[in-house]
Amino acid sequence: MSLHDPTDVLAEACAAKADGFVELRYHKKRTRSIAVEKGRVDQAKISEHTGVGVRVLEDGTWGFASTDTLEAGDVGRAIDSARAAARSSARKKKEKLSGLPTAELARGRFDTPGYDELANRPLEESLQLVLELEEEARKSSSSISSAACGYTEIFEEKGIVTTDGAKAWTRLVRPEFRVSAVAQKDGELQRGAESVGATGAWDCLFRGETPEGLADRAARMAVDLLSAKYPDGGRMKVLLSPSLVGLLTHEAIGHTVEADFVQAGSCAAGRLGTRVGSDLVTLCDSGISEFYDGAGGTLAVDDEGVLTGRTTIIEDGILKSYLHDRESAGHYEVAPTGNARAFEYDDEPLIRMRNTYIAPGTSSLDEMIAGIDDGLMLDGPQNGQADANGEFMFGTRQAWPIQGGKKGELMRGVNISGIAFDVLRSVDAVGSEFRWDLGSGYCGKGQPAKVDAGGPWLACEVIVGGRTQ
Repeated sequence: MSLHDPTDVLAEACAAKADGFVELRYHKKRTRSIAVEKGRVDQAKISEHTGVGVRVLEDGTWGFASTDTLEAGDVGRAIDSARAAARSSARKKKEKLSGLPTAELARGRFDTPGYDELANRPLEESLQLVLELEEEARKSSSSISSAACGYTEIFEEKGIVTTDGAKAWTRLVRPEFRVSAVAQKDGELQRGAESVGATGAWDCLFRGETPEGLADRAARMAVDLLSAKYPDGGRMKVLLSPSLVGLLTHEAIGHTVEADFVQAGSCAAGRLGTRVGSDLVTLCDSGISEFYDGAGGTLAVDDEGVLTGRTTIIEDGILKSYLHDRESAGHYEVAPTGNARAFEYDDEPLIRMRNTYIAPGTSSLDEMIAGIDDGLMLDGPQNGQADANGEFMFGTRQAWPIQGGKKGELMRGVNISGIAFDVLRSVDAVGSEFRWDLGSGYCGKGQPAKVDAGGPWLACEVIVGGRTQ
């Protein structure tokens, strides 16, 4: 074990307060971030947040407390505080937990590659790269009025101990890179942006494209969009890029199958075993980075000490599973899926996604384009929203018309909308090439969480919001 491994201290604190269920989670998070805009360094910051989160199950009710030290006495007092909080809330709680289901609890050390490599990389090297790439993007065209570039590293160490057997120590690092450019012509502005995020080191972050290539692509996108036209709107056949497939999968489907949302009445409630997509659709959420290393939501152990793995949510179009923590798994009488996550030590674990995706199929992109008589090819996810009914509206940055099986010239992006399960039922082709593409993003659900999502190119039907020329 590492000299910094806190699990022995946590185990001793658990043993001293072993009356009932106790869960202790040590979490050290260290962030290094750099941001440059218009040639200026806007941010160069190192921050750290460290402590122990404590949960107890007392009188059928959860109690939570935290302490910013690892001293045994302070941890013990936090356990007492959590117990007092549970007893206080238990008096007014009608439905109580009879206990927690058994789970495949983690024991041992679980390290993700890349931690030491990035920890030993001087921040000055990253700063120099960010400065150079911002300048490169800004000066790439006379139409570019401004550019921005940023790089962040999040180092995490966790020790999780429970009175029913978990004792795990994990380390991981998540780097993120962003670059954007704004082009201007006749008073009109267009923005191009590229971002990547991973769990692992430099080779994972820039697996698909070099940082120089990303900066060049962002600048060219901004300039090209200035002269691009708007496509027509209406219900139509579209090809969604892996990043848009990831956005749809996470926002419009993944949240509806989180068991706490299901219990609150999401559109997935009561639909296990029913068809929610075409038989070409298999949708999963995994703590493992499937297909290749480095997905941004990768973790070996969740924040209840449960080993993570792959959960098949939809298989061949049939809804098979929800996402669970230990409490919801007990409610549904199934095994926990390893989806309990807390952003920092003083946050309570919530049911959260990890790496969510649609599995690849057998069609090449060229075959998918050739199979569309009249439609659009879409890429570049922008902000959007989805609700518990699976209804969504997302922005896209780029569009290409497809006429007679031929791809046309770049057009401006559009808003797309629909009901997620209806869109999945319309899928008639699934690409063979897979890509993780949302690793630079954060999921918000009361507290942030690092996640990833992706998939292959997907042929389906959505409502496209067009615009009069």
